[in-house]
Amino acid sequence: MFNKNTKLTPENLINSLKKVNDPDLHKDLVSLGMIKDVVVNENNVSFTLELTTPACPLKGKMKNDCINVIKEDFSDVGEININLTAKVRSFGVEKNLLNNVKNVIAVASGKGGVGKSTVSTNIAISLAKTGAKVGLMDADVYGPTIPVLLGSNELPEVTLDKKIIPLEKHGIKFMSLGLLLPNNEPVIWRGPKIAGVIQQFLQEVEWGELDYLIVDLPPGTGDAPLSLAQLIPLSGVVIVSTPEDVSMNIATKSLVMFRNLDVPILGIVENMSYFLCPHCNERTEIFGHGGGKLTSQKLEVEFLGEIPLDIELRKCGDVGEPITILSPESIVSENFGQIAGNLAASLSKMIMN
Repeated sequence: MFNKNTKLTPENLINSLKKVNDPDLHKDLVSLGMIKDVVVNENNVSFTLELTTPACPLKGKMKNDCINVIKEDFSDVGEININLTAKVRSFGVEKNLLNNVKNVIAVASGKGGVGKSTVSTNIAISLAKTGAKVGLMDADVYGPTIPVLLGSNELPEVTLDKKIIPLEKHGIKFMSLGLLLPNNEPVIWRGPKIAGVIQQFLQEVEWGELDYLIVDLPPGTGDAPLSLAQLIPLSGVVIVSTPEDVSMNIATKSLVMFRNLDVPILGIVENMSYFLCPHCNERTEIFGHGGGKLTSQKLEVEFLGEIPLDIELRKCGDVGEPITILSPESIVSENFGQIAGNLAASLSKMIMN
């Protein structure tokens, strides 16, 4: 189709780019509608590559693939200017509940103590760092820890029309029952009252325009997470577990519960995956290792990544400064960034397929 005499025109350039596939979606960029604003000026070309998420982990590869194909097909091409943008698509959200929120992603666990809230917080921040508009809703009403992890305990303001204004920090909007309870008062409520609070967070919080609303669910498969999963219009769910067999077995029950509710499973995150000694860099697998990946293969879901057991991660949580902010160059922060990208890519696959 292309030879050394092929003329460089917008039409021929688009035909050339049909040879470049999105590695996750396994379709060409042109068919996916990702190539826009094509301009050919003599032997110079420019166009926009519109990604499905700003957190796309393979955007560099796709850009390079475009450049290589163009150079291969048009030997006399001059300057190649590719403008990378992103437009997050919506999936599964009922617009009468959340008119301006494109995707609601739950973070769940089979049991407490696996670091679900820490994962939720750092994923939200990692997504926001890519340029996405992100909110974080603390639906873990029995143990609302998001305010502690973010180091904020101010009382939210209310608009004239009785809308709660979420707090903002580190580029994300967030809301938690912990911001409304005086003096760390415990929550001793039954299911219906809890469901009412979460419905208020959905309908009466001024979230504004969001690409992703991350919802930190209560642990387990009991009444509270089950009721909330049925109440909240979920685009998908992420399951967090530690690597040992007992934890993975319980996490599997949580995953099966969401499947029975027809909620898409976006993937599994393995937290406390291993301990890396800060002095000698020796790796110790305290809770075993690899359970998350094996479980994801067995259940045919994505393995989004692993987070090591890290002293700095614990310290950051204690002082209310997430590690993705306080130590952005650390291995843990890089892993959170990769997990956020894999999560966004997993959601994009479902939206585009």
